[in-house]
Amino acid sequence: MKIPKRLDITEKQMEALLARAKKLLSEKDYEIVKGMADTISFLSRSADKNKAHIQKLVAMLFGVINEKTAKVLKQKKQKDFKEKEIKGHGRNGSSAYSEAQKIEIPHESLKPKDKCPACNKGRVYDMREPGIIVRITGQAPLSAKVYELTKLRCNLCGQIFTARSPEGIGDEKYDSASGAMIALLKYGSGLPFNRLESLQESLGVPLPSSTQWEIVEQVADKINVVYRELIRKAAQGDVIHNDDTVVKILSQINLPDKDRVGRKGIFTSGFLSIAGDTKIALFFTGHNHAGENMAKILAKRSDDLGPVIQMCDGLSRNIPKEFKTILSNCLTHARRGFVEVNESFPKEVEFVLKTLEKVYENDAFTKESNMDPEQRLKYHQENSAKLMKDLNVWLVSQLEDKKIEPNSILGGAISYMLKHFKGLTLFLSIPKAPLDNNLCEQILKRAILHRKNSLFYKTETGAYVGDLFMSIIHTCSLCKANPFQYLKALQENSSLITKNPEKWMPWNFQEMLATAKE
Repeated sequence: MKIPKRLDITEKQMEALLARAKKLLSEKDYEIVKGMADTISFLSRSADKNKAHIQKLVAMLFGVINEKTAKVLKQKKQKDFKEKEIKGHGRNGSSAYSEAQKIEIPHESLKPKDKCPACNKGRVYDMREPGIIVRITGQAPLSAKVYELTKLRCNLCGQIFTARSPEGIGDEKYDSASGAMIALLKYGSGLPFNRLESLQESLGVPLPSSTQWEIVEQVADKINVVYRELIRKAAQGDVIHNDDTVVKILSQINLPDKDRVGRKGIFTSGFLSIAGDTKIALFFTGHNHAGENMAKILAKRSDDLGPVIQMCDGLSRNIPKEFKTILSNCLTHARRGFVEVNESFPKEVEFVLKTLEKVYENDAFTKESNMDPEQRLKYHQENSAKLMKDLNVWLVSQLEDKKIEPNSILGGAISYMLKHFKGLTLFLSIPKAPLDNNLCEQILKRAILHRKNSLFYKTETGAYVGDLFMSIIHTCSLCKANPFQYLKALQENSSLITKNPEKWMPWNFQEMLATAKE
């Protein structure tokens, strides 16, 4: 059977066709033709809707590979003169190994101010840049030392004399570095306790998963004051991004219905607070939605500060009910609604994506030019305002002129963007307002990585410990601080931290370490 050629006609064209058919055909024949037209229209809409749903399902199962405009529209990207060429060979230089042990190797026969052996006239002097050789060795994530203390016994009186233990080895079996490493592997890299147990056992340094949990729980007890301080600091931010992802806590899932209070759903809420150059990541796991957790954060906000700029998608559960915020909605989230229907409505989607591409190019230029918030606002008002206004006019006309059916999948994407258009264009009226919630989605990947590998938390306590470590570790990454050194320093100075936690944040703890050593 020959496949019929597809003809795309609008609703107006269909109505005009039926009107002409009604004049030419008998009433009975017209009803047959109209029924066929309605059936084809219904099947076409259903097919397009199912196709979009299948694309969503594929994205949920396997992730969205690429949503760039050129990729979505299947266009070859033309090289722009602004585009930076990627240079380099992909290997790290010696400066990248900031925590590597530095070993100075003197010359085997010469020292500064010696006579030059080549000309026998000049003098040799130190060069600013030494020769560099990098050598990397492998070892178990957690290594161990076994100290065998010599024992001597008198053959007459039976007195036993045992060698003294070396100084500096401490009284605890597991030192601060052990706790820091286990927490980093589990909550920073997503390595479950049982996998680390298997790895350590194969390397001859056994570390049971139950022992790992005891260690990180003890560390969390020592440093939880830092987590609370991070929450307080985050509440003072200029912009706070937030979003949710689902998670499992076994003790809550298995709870009988008669003992359950409130909703069944369990979520990890991710937050990214930005205040100047400081970025803080926070995680909260439990039955509360992001908006309810946002309210807990804002409860610690200073009364002297005005409403915070909140960036999230259009879900009402992301918005705190008790506190007023300046709501900014995610442009990427709205854009994704059009990406998902590209196969069915290529021309309409191309117009939307091309418009938003120009807006993002403008925002990228403001970052490259290091514009301050006021300069960025002015630049967007001059270069992006007309683009968004034209887009709004186009969106409205699609529905009002009945070019697109409101109940279609494209109609849904258009209706969502129009409903939240004020929040989507906040960057045109308020300084510091972001375009999208991508930063929050990036930090939520840490919680998703943990969920992917460990599958669940066993108890609410385990979830709290995970939130604590993920918040601290990711905040360190945002602040360009070494999370291993930071977690180690917090444990070794826990008594000082309790008194002044604000002085032991990831961005200033090095100053306190230098003071403590003096």
